[in-house]
Amino acid sequence: MGELDGKVAIITGAARGQGAAAARLFVAEGAKVLIGDLLDEPGTELATSLGDAAVYQHMDVSKEEDWQAAHDQVVQSFGPPDVLVNNAGILRFAALPDMPLEEYLRVVNVNQVGTFLGMKTVAKSMIAAGHGSIVNISSVEGLAGMPYLTAYTATKFAIRGMTKVAALELGPLGIRVNSVHPGMIVTDMVKDAAGGHDVDLSPAAKRIPLRRMGESEDIAEVVMWLASDRSSYVTGAELAADGGATATHAFYMT
Repeated sequence: MGELDGKVAIITGAARGQGAAAARLFVAEGAKVLIGDLLDEPGTELATSLGDAAVYQHMDVSKEEDWQAAHDQVVQSFGPPDVLVNNAGILRFAALPDMPLEEYLRVVNVNQVGTFLGMKTVAKSMIAAGHGSIVNISSVEGLAGMPYLTAYTATKFAIRGMTKVAALELGPLGIRVNSVHPGMIVTDMVKDAAGGHDVDLSPAAKRIPLRRMGESEDIAEVVMWLASDRSSYVTGAELAADGGATATHAFYMT
């Protein structure tokens, strides 16, 4: 038997990277999954590769109507969602004085508003069912700041806070809400933020206690555990999956 047998999940930003790794692991562990993303081609390919256990839905997480469409689709395909993974997110580098308001708000709308809308959308059906698990993907930048990431850091702190409020409100109704805080993970997010250019992160990786970059599968395992009944007494928690990066302070030297 799989850890997620019989569960139905919505995973956003799931066409590639951490979301795709979670979708593959969820299906392998017995779940049915709706893959939500703006990247239609890789999202459709992933859903097809996972067979009848997955369906793809085009969605902009900053739009409430797209969330409702995704919820309707997952109910029609598999039934009401037991699990929501708010994984979709974008990253923008800019010094504080140089950050255009439009770019700042774009990051807020995807990362922060998208997470809010996701929780709001699934809450009613989870309340009706009397159970559910919501996993919000924050970041180590939701635990401490980083230069040139004002917007990203603001949204990841917001996700951390929203998670705790939702855990307090929804816990008595049988719904658990937790945040995961990945560190330096090998995905295309940094490359996208750098305008499509490859970025050598190996010097930074040498400063991590585990001395390696994280893989999407590392985060998927944490998310899967939080989605499963094995974490039944865990809610309102913030789990750092960062190779030990946040275990230190600014004086740490390699």
